This record gives sequence, C-alpha cells and structure tokens, in this order.
Amino acid sequence: MQKLIVVLFSILLFSCSNKPTLQKYFVENTEDQDFIAIDISPSILNLEKASLSESEKKVLETFDKMNIIAFKKDSLNTNKFKEEEVKVKAILKDENYQKLMKFGSGSQAVSVYYVGEDDKIDEFVVYAKNVDSGFVIVRVLGDNMNTADIFTFIEVLKKSKLDIEQLKPLEAILK
Repeated sequence: MQKLIVVLFSILLFSCSNKPTLQKYFVENTEDQDFIAIDISPSILNLEKASLSESEKKVLETFDKMNIIAFKKDSLNTNKFKEEEVKVKAILKDENYQKLMKFGSGSQAVSVYYVGEDDKIDEFVVYAKNVDSGFVIVRVLGDNMNTADIFTFIEVLKKSKLDIEQLKPLEAILK
C-alpha cells in the first residue's frame, strides 16, 4: 500500500508543471499595482444577436471569455517593465504558442499567437507593447476557434455595446 501511495504521489508531483504560463502570469500579477487586469465574458458585450451575421454568431458561440492584463510603465518602474517584458517573451516562446502574425516595429509592436491546431484553437493571445507606456496581453479563450475567427471576433467587438469605461484604464497604454 505504501508503494502505491509513493508511486501515485510521484506521478502527481511530476505531472504538475512548474514552467510559466500566461494563466499563471495573469494570476501572479493581478493584484500588482503596476498592472491593470480585466476579465470580459460574452454577456458583457451587450450584443443583439439579431444584428450579427451567421458567421459572427458562430464565432461568438466559440468564445468563452477574454482576459486582459496590462503593465503601465512610468519613470519609477522602467527596470520592472524590462523584467516583465522578458518574462512574457519567454512564456510566448513556449512551443504551445504559435505565432500567427506580427506587425509594427521600433517602439511599438503587436504579435498574435494561438494555442491549439489551426482549426481547433482554444486560445488567441495578442501581445502589444509600447516601450514608452507599457504592454497589454489579451487572451481570447474559446473552443474550436480557427485563425479566421480572430478577425471575425474583432468585428463582433466593434458591434458590441461594451461599456468603454471598463476599458478606460488601458487607454494610456494603447496610445
């Protein structure tokens, strides 16, 4: 019996990964004063489903939630900004995150990643940084999304009656 318990404990111990993930990163930094964290569920989008096209309705059905975390850079946390940027880049280099596209250069850049297979995506990640004001990470979580869904989802967001006041804290970083 003791051997069985030791074996089960060993399996449990080794199956738990200590490698960093975006989910862990979000949890660890949600309460940090240099970060702004926002969670958005489908219900907060205030969409009239009748005003959506069939493809938009389909994409919305695959959407579970969106997590946003932003680091607001200022003159007092420049070193911390650099440290956090290194952490995020290391997480996004993991084999689970496949780069879909990157644009921008110099002081501003945006990268889009996904987790899953091309037609069975569980997570889209948008990483946007501005070396003067900080960075934002957006995780769009869903089930069986595909690469085209991210663009359709952006169109759905434009049609939503999302309370922009909820996103006001991100404005300075996104400029």
